[in-house]
Amino acid sequence: MTNHYYSGMGGHPPQTDLLTDRAVFTEAYAVIPRGVMRDIVTSYLPYWEQTRLWIIARPLSGFAETFSHYIMEVAPGGGSDKPDADAQAESVLFVVEGEVRLWLGGSAHTLAAGGYAYIPAGAQWALHNRSAALAKFHWIRKAYEPVAGLAAPDPFVTNEKLAELHGMPGTDGKWGTQRFVDPADLRHDMHVNIVSLEPGAVIPFMETHVMEHGLYVLEGKAVYRLNRDWVEVEAGDYMWLRAFCPQACYAGGPGRFRYLLYKDVNRHPRLLRG
Repeated sequence: MTNHYYSGMGGHPPQTDLLTDRAVFTEAYAVIPRGVMRDIVTSYLPYWEQTRLWIIARPLSGFAETFSHYIMEVAPGGGSDKPDADAQAESVLFVVEGEVRLWLGGSAHTLAAGGYAYIPAGAQWALHNRSAALAKFHWIRKAYEPVAGLAAPDPFVTNEKLAELHGMPGTDGKWGTQRFVDPADLRHDMHVNIVSLEPGAVIPFMETHVMEHGLYVLEGKAVYRLNRDWVEVEAGDYMWLRAFCPQACYAGGPGRFRYLLYKDVNRHPRLLRG
């Protein structure tokens, strides 16, 4: 089955459009619909050439505090030899449009749509668009939390086509997850996976857990229960959940519903000190 990745952000709406949209920011969750990811809200970064980005999540006190999430748009000839000056930041890259050239761990890799890379904290890397078309990719960053006696994770590059879909028990594979890291590998303190639900499939209970989430809808549409509310979401929308936000989902179809999912894992919660 062909995989689709929404990447139609940008542009500017006409004066005739209605102001009302589905954007909402609450004490427990935020929904950033695709219709608000326009040219006027883009940002730029030092050391990046011919590149702009949408910052759709960043640490906020009292909300989600562990990660940032960008959608990067790199024009032909653009990119960076010094993409991240924060030596504590680990990263995941996921390409949704075009093609980029990634230098990581002494090797060069070409990442097309579906390409996935894990970059450990402190690693030397560079990224450029050597093609004649725009390239777009998701960039998720977290401050790595080292543990005495555990080695740092290794860098790796893959494609989601190579990631097996693990079906949830009792769902006949209609709800499943493509994992890029072994959940039992305690070196990793974050997971970025792809979750898929076939039409009619559900997350059948209100998940309420310590992990923070960022969910970018790659394909399809669904109705999501977030805290007290049912919210309609579609490809290109982003859901940003703080810890313990209750959540469930009904994928009504007509096609698959798929999203890129961040969560923090495998570490003690940090305790406040007086």
